[in-house]
Amino acid sequence: MGLPESAYIDALLNDLAFDLERYAFTRTIQSIFIGGGTPSLFSPESLDRLLTGIEQRTNLDKDVEITLEANPGTFESEKFKEFNALGINRLSIGIQSFNNSLLTKLGRVHSGQEAVKAAEIAHSAGFTNFNLDLMFGLPSAVLGDSEKDVTTAIALKPTHISFYQLTLEPNTLFHKYPPKLPDDEIIFATQKQCQSILADNGYQQYEISAYSQTGKECRHNLNYWQFGDYLGIGAGAHGKISLSLPDIIRTTKSKSPEIYLANPTNISSNQAIAIHELPLEFIMNQLRLRSGFTLTHYQAMTGLSTSTLQPVLSDCQQQGLITLESGYYACTDKGWDFLDTVLGKFIA
Repeated sequence: MGLPESAYIDALLNDLAFDLERYAFTRTIQSIFIGGGTPSLFSPESLDRLLTGIEQRTNLDKDVEITLEANPGTFESEKFKEFNALGINRLSIGIQSFNNSLLTKLGRVHSGQEAVKAAEIAHSAGFTNFNLDLMFGLPSAVLGDSEKDVTTAIALKPTHISFYQLTLEPNTLFHKYPPKLPDDEIIFATQKQCQSILADNGYQQYEISAYSQTGKECRHNLNYWQFGDYLGIGAGAHGKISLSLPDIIRTTKSKSPEIYLANPTNISSNQAIAIHELPLEFIMNQLRLRSGFTLTHYQAMTGLSTSTLQPVLSDCQQQGLITLESGYYACTDKGWDFLDTVLGKFIA
């Protein structure tokens, strides 16, 4: 039995209303990201009710970015035209690869042909801004596989491409039964070659795994990386709210749709970020961005003294991992290649 759409939309709107009151949240909403699972399976009528309910309860920016995640197998021309007409102005399409053999190894149910068709439908449905998700370092992949994926994606003319390495997440089948992955040298060579192809075709790397045409960076994700706040509503949703700095909390809703439906205003986890952990929390987000950060921004977002990042920043500069230009600290290319090493230096 599928999830009851109407009841779930009711739960989402009740959840939102409760969180707005709970945190006295009155800020202007700059972006909405409808993700998790396959939200494109919702009917246009349900998404219309959700977006109308959000608009009634919040103050939306006039240029609000509204992204919908979609899998290639869910694309229907008329349905996605209706989504666009509702005000959804950005899509994120989970392609992963155009190679049917690699898709099978990943356990994906769509084909490479369906992935190409999905991008074509996005264009025909009126979406002028959409992302294609691609993975590299896949089981049994060889050096040229990702290059073919990237060139195929570029030919489909998305405004944004996410290109990231497969990771074996805990509590997954791949983690329990690890597949044979390409060796590190092949993975590194693949990454560098594909980054060059993307740059040559006008896709600038603004974040470790994100490449966009000029002005088409994902505003929602930029908020994450700049340590901004966000409300998380829905089963399994995460949120981050700054109360009175340095009092910052992270929230998590129940992962079970059934439990969530029974009590959508219940938070399964509401945890304050310990003050000694804030420097790392901030750094591990900001250093993903090519643009980096200023110490003024650090103080504004954490409420902490700049001395809490020193002398580690200086140490990283001396090692050629971080650079300081025009007041902005950012990773060098070497720092990005060894980001885990850089972040380890900020562990309290």
